[in-house]
Amino acid sequence: MKRPISVTILFAVSLILAQAPQSGTASAAGSSEPQVWQWKTWVIDSPNQYRVAAPPDVAATAVEIMKLKDMVPQRTSAALDTIAYWATVGPSYRWSEIAVNEALQHGLSSLIANRDLSLLHVAIYDAMVAAWDSKDAYNRPRPSAFDSTLSSVVPNPTSPSYPSEEAAAAGAAASVLAYVFPDRAEFFAEKAEEAGRSLLIAGIAYPSDVSAGFELGRKVATEVIERGKADGSDAKWTGSVPTGPGKWNGTNPVLPMMGIWKPWVLSSPSEFRPEPPPAYDSAEKAAELSELKQFKRTPLTNSIASYWEGAAGGPRFFQYWNQQTSMKLLEYGLGADPARAARAYALVSITLYDAGIACWDAKYAYWAIRPFQLDPNFKPLFTTPNHPSYPAAHGCFSTAAAAILGYLFPRDAAAFDALALQANESRIWAGIHYRSDTVAGRNLGLAVANKVIERARQDGAE
Repeated sequence: MKRPISVTILFAVSLILAQAPQSGTASAAGSSEPQVWQWKTWVIDSPNQYRVAAPPDVAATAVEIMKLKDMVPQRTSAALDTIAYWATVGPSYRWSEIAVNEALQHGLSSLIANRDLSLLHVAIYDAMVAAWDSKDAYNRPRPSAFDSTLSSVVPNPTSPSYPSEEAAAAGAAASVLAYVFPDRAEFFAEKAEEAGRSLLIAGIAYPSDVSAGFELGRKVATEVIERGKADGSDAKWTGSVPTGPGKWNGTNPVLPMMGIWKPWVLSSPSEFRPEPPPAYDSAEKAAELSELKQFKRTPLTNSIASYWEGAAGGPRFFQYWNQQTSMKLLEYGLGADPARAARAYALVSITLYDAGIACWDAKYAYWAIRPFQLDPNFKPLFTTPNHPSYPAAHGCFSTAAAAILGYLFPRDAAAFDALALQANESRIWAGIHYRSDTVAGRNLGLAVANKVIERARQDGAE
């Protein structure tokens, strides 16, 4: 039976006043992080512009504590599984997993998926930074710090309680994903509600923490969505495939307008555009074609090339590098560091998105002919992707991904670069790219990643 609310308030207020910690004890002093609220954001101008209203007073807080105690019986095995699900590597991990699955279910290409993931993770990251501004401003202790008789299912985060950064991430993520996949908006809203409720049942956040976090995340998402609507990704191609010797001569080329999309860090899509490829009738091009013809394919090289084309490339390229990010976050013990995990996902997705824009800018600037088009008697290992040859997309994407991951997870930098080199070289083994394509792709991917890293080194998180 519930106690009368007036009695509950009087009891709880006296208990809270007796147990309340001194000012500052709920701060992030116990965190290993720099001051997250001072980290540089991507879309919002200033985190303090999104500062939420002050948290409830002591009397209202007491009522919230009793609500949390009333939820303790709801800690069923199913509820504990849900709490564990959302508590793994912070909210970015789960929302990224949800987004990747949606992209695969909707049949998105990696080019489109990279764009959508960058919007998602920028929204989560900016919402987290803004949430930390309010956390620092109000310094609200966690519920069990007010009332030691309230148990929590998982350890209290070291950050202040209000607003919930997990709820801010959920509000931002659900809103952005509803913009990207409007047919699934109700599902995303339900997942956000589930994430917020898991915090309450776990006993690590107040209801007002969650509601304020949701509101904050949605506000940040609004700004990110406006940016997405203006990034040029909806532009329609009205041009035509150029004709003439040495030009790519297919039909329905893949995303010829991507080279004009708005990048995150590049000053323009053409900032790192490589020099033109060797002429189709040059001695250098003839030597490159000869290299492809003379390469002795083996079951091993065929298997590796097919892996990078299908399982880790093409429509699943974004999934592969997203999984690498998630795996390293777990290995590096960042499960209790939501802000740093959010930063990692944002940097990786931004790097891949900008690398794609730079690569496609060059592809459709030169319209370079593919090997099988230059010599119709030459047969590649599998169907050549339907876009111009120069530069190699795997060189751009894999190298860029490896470089940014090497920056984030330096113990594994050499291993990541080895993966990128293999992915790039596999395009030679498959016979779908010339050597100059792969060289230009690698150089372009490095240039884009290095610019993202330069920006990251100035974002306040190091």
